[in-house]
Amino acid sequence: MGFFSNLLGLGPKVDYAELIINGAKIIDVRSPSEFKSGHPNGAINIPLENISNSIKKIKKYNVPIIMVCRSGMRSGQSTRTLKSNGIEAYNAGAWQNLT
Repeated sequence: MGFFSNLLGLGPKVDYAELIINGAKIIDVRSPSEFKSGHPNGAINIPLENISNSIKKIKKYNVPIIMVCRSGMRSGQSTRTLKSNGIEAYNAGAWQNLT
């Protein structure tokens, strides 16, 4: 995996549709105003600055987590945070990738 892929938290190709069908949750880490302007169906808005304080809540979902934002930078950072806390998490990059 390349430097930028590691930086963004991107890994091998993931079938996000299959993950969602099987119960994965989508978390959009953009600001509330960005989220209101559009987001994937069923997405939960937890801004990046609140991710660390939401670890217990996210663990209770007990399903894979798909992270999105505007470009993939914030979702990549939050994916690494979740993974370091034992949560199965994937960085889908820009939220439009899931629409």
